Amino acid sequence: MAIKIKFGDPDFKDRIDLLVSARQEIDTDVNDVVRKILADVRLRGDEALVEYTEKFDRLSLGHAADIKISEAEVISARVSCSNGTLEALEHAAHRIESYHEKQLPQGFDYIDNDGVRLGSRWTPISSVGLYVPGGTAAYPSSVLMSAIPAHVAGVERVVMAVPTPDGDLNPLVLAAASIAGVNEIYRVGGAQAVAAMAYGTKTINPVVKIVGPGNAYVTAAKQSLFGVVGIDMVAGPSEILVVADAQNNPDWIATDLLAQAEHDGNAQAILICENESFGDLVMNAVDEQLMELPRAEIARESWQKHGAVIIVEKLSDAVPLVDYFAPEHLELAISEPNDFAMEVSNAGAIFLGRYTPEAVGDYIAGPSHVLPTSRSAKFSSGLGVTDFLKRTSIIGCDKKSLGKIGQSAEILASEEGLNAHARSLGLRNKEI
Repeated sequence: MAIKIKFGDPDFKDRIDLLVSARQEIDTDVNDVVRKILADVRLRGDEALVEYTEKFDRLSLGHAADIKISEAEVISARVSCSNGTLEALEHAAHRIESYHEKQLPQGFDYIDNDGVRLGSRWTPISSVGLYVPGGTAAYPSSVLMSAIPAHVAGVERVVMAVPTPDGDLNPLVLAAASIAGVNEIYRVGGAQAVAAMAYGTKTINPVVKIVGPGNAYVTAAKQSLFGVVGIDMVAGPSEILVVADAQNNPDWIATDLLAQAEHDGNAQAILICENESFGDLVMNAVDEQLMELPRAEIARESWQKHGAVIIVEKLSDAVPLVDYFAPEHLELAISEPNDFAMEVSNAGAIFLGRYTPEAVGDYIAGPSHVLPTSRSAKFSSGLGVTDFLKRTSIIGCDKKSLGKIGQSAEILASEEGLNAHARSLGLRNKEI
């Protein structure tokens, strides 16, 4: 049973702190395993990938070339999908592309009052590796949510790694990759896939950045390889915080909570409400729905280990709690969601009103569903176009403009004890 915490309880803050800190997924054992895998893939390349694929995914590859999924396999997978499902993927892809096109930043170029030319130019990174989870569930939506922003940014080479346990791969994942313009697809997962995309092997050329969610081993691998490649974020298990008033249908709110809980046993679902009776109704509805949910075992573990209902005296009391949790998903199932949302600083994505369940953001709304978790929404954002772009500064001086700013620069360089810097400026200043 999830816990209930009341705003007026003397141990309220301590219990909130425990709720936040208790969910730790990456531990020493995970990091030790990951370090060995990374070193092995760097040393032995494809040979290591083949061995790890057999060990972890129970899939024996005839030779290293079989790591790559062929174009024929992609076409066959797409043909096997129903027209209705393909239309839904295309619909989602169109909305995701349209939203991210509006994120494209504009550069600038101007001459300031001292005559110095200044500017900023955006250019796409050359390649990106997308990690797409496999195993307990298939996520074609994650393909769209990662690949399409990269495509909009102008990335030329988009590589995808996806595990295929027992050789099984949902054809929708390949169909989504085809729709999103993925260039290369490899049937490899886990830390070994991240290592291969970072270091490169004979079969897989390295990329410059790796994005996408994964389990603890994938996350630890991304974290360890930051610097060898860029990464989007260090993502933890999924999470949702729902702020709801008593005018909601308890079954709706219970389903929204379970929609996150069914992802992973370490996922977290929290309800904040001002009416304890409503909170009890939601908790009862969760228990009832767990009796029939296909992924009930996973959802029950999440709800019992990390779920909570927090009772506040008034909804405005929830604002500082939201900012403290900094949730990946914030659902505002209240009468005036816009006003509440304006008070919130820390959230990966905000879902406004009773008819905007978080699930609509997972599939069709438009923004990428790859979002900051584990309170990292305090300082980071969801995946977007700028994650696939680099910003370059432009600076240009002529003799006259350097004459206006060069002496101050020379003084500052001298004060810092960087004599070559000062000399570089001083030699030119003498000619002005």
